[in-house]
Amino acid sequence: MPVKIRLQRHGKKGKPFYWIVAADARAKRDGKFLEKLGIYNPNTNPATIEVNVDNSVQWLQNGAQPTDTARAILSYKGVLLKHHLLGGLRKGALTEEQVEEKFNAWLEEKEKSVAAKVSGLDKAKADAKAAALKAEKEVSEKRAVAAAEAELPEAVEGDTEETASEVAEATAEEAVEVATEETPATEEAPAEEAVVEADEAKEEDTAPAAASEEE
Repeated sequence: MPVKIRLQRHGKKGKPFYWIVAADARAKRDGKFLEKLGIYNPNTNPATIEVNVDNSVQWLQNGAQPTDTARAILSYKGVLLKHHLLGGLRKGALTEEQVEEKFNAWLEEKEKSVAAKVSGLDKAKADAKAAALKAEKEVSEKRAVAAAEAELPEAVEGDTEETASEVAEATAEEAVEVATEETPATEEAPAEEAVVEADEAKEEDTAPAAASEEE
């Protein structure tokens, strides 16, 4: 019986997820299967992939053929690598310790690569969020400035009217003070001139009388 390792579709319309199964090649895609080997969820970023490595390797050793998509997933999770290393073990090129050592080293590198990708995605999300907040802040500031400018002319006109009123009052007060200061001086000046004229007339009247006495 030919066996294929393939994806079986689940989920709802627009958001599918898949089971990785070993199934009879003659069975329908979403029909009966022999064993569930893992899951593949492309709706997350990065995609969620869980695979039973040992069982998948066992099916490969028994002659199961993966589809192209299934092969890519198995390669991503190291199933094909372990299958290759175990082939070297059967031929005597590698020991079990060397197989485990090589496979574990590959897993560590893969985990670092995935962690770096996740970190980069988180940083990108944080940067996008910061940029959105900055843009929103700039829009709010522009609106505040526009509102302040819209209210500014009324305030200026009010200030102008108040200033003009204050200037008019100050001018009126100064005019009253000037008039008050100048009026007494104007009245006193004629009085002083009258006194001087009276003194001069008196001297003139006295002068002839003195001349008569001397004669």
